[in-house]
Amino acid sequence: MIRAENITKEFGSQQVLKGISFTFEAGKTNLIIGQSGAGKTVLLKILVGLLQPTSGNVWYDNINLINASKEEVRKLRLKVGMLFQGNALFDSMTIEENIRFPMDMFTTLTAKEKTDRVNLCLERVSLSGINKKYPSEISGGMQKRVGIARAIVLNPLYLFCDEPNSGLDPKTSITIDKLIQDITKENNITTIINTHDMNSVMEIGENICLIDKGLLAWKGHKDEVLRDENEKLHDFVFASPFLQKLIDAVK
Repeated sequence: MIRAENITKEFGSQQVLKGISFTFEAGKTNLIIGQSGAGKTVLLKILVGLLQPTSGNVWYDNINLINASKEEVRKLRLKVGMLFQGNALFDSMTIEENIRFPMDMFTTLTAKEKTDRVNLCLERVSLSGINKKYPSEISGGMQKRVGIARAIVLNPLYLFCDEPNSGLDPKTSITIDKLIQDITKENNITTIINTHDMNSVMEIGENICLIDKGLLAWKGHKDEVLRDENEKLHDFVFASPFLQKLIDAVK
């Protein structure tokens, strides 16, 4: 579990986040949604520890990230996986080397143990046998799955995904969403996904917070999205006139 507690963030005179409090639950896909400029990326960076809030606290279970010691932060880092928007794979490394990288940096595992773990993670994302290929030799969807394999290679308790479907076609996006959700449930991970993809919201949105102009405007489950009358949620969900017409037709 990760809990944001009254998070504010100011850049000079601009207040980007205005007292955000929300609990991101273990074993669920927790989504941060909102329009561009709403503050969701800033919130994600604060939750990860890349930015310090102006005020407020971030709790990783019983550890407060904001005032944790360097040793506590170091130990937390080993429990965190990150799936980047642009995959962030090293072009000069093979797929196996990319996935092995966190183990090379943070563990004392033997070469065989590392290889076995790489193969296990590749198998989990249905990419067995591509160890010696380079990122340029595989598709964007496959690269995203390699990113997931690298993110889970250290058996994280917490997984952060920044726009995981960016640049992917709808069918591949659904595959990535389902993979993230399955891994989350299998390992009881606290997974936090920053997205504006409505397909993701409706497919895997188990615990959703909508950020609007720095405020927590709505929270709930995907099953509540279409019937909730919250104005901010409605503006976000039905931003596309085509989607609004489609929903009206179904009704």
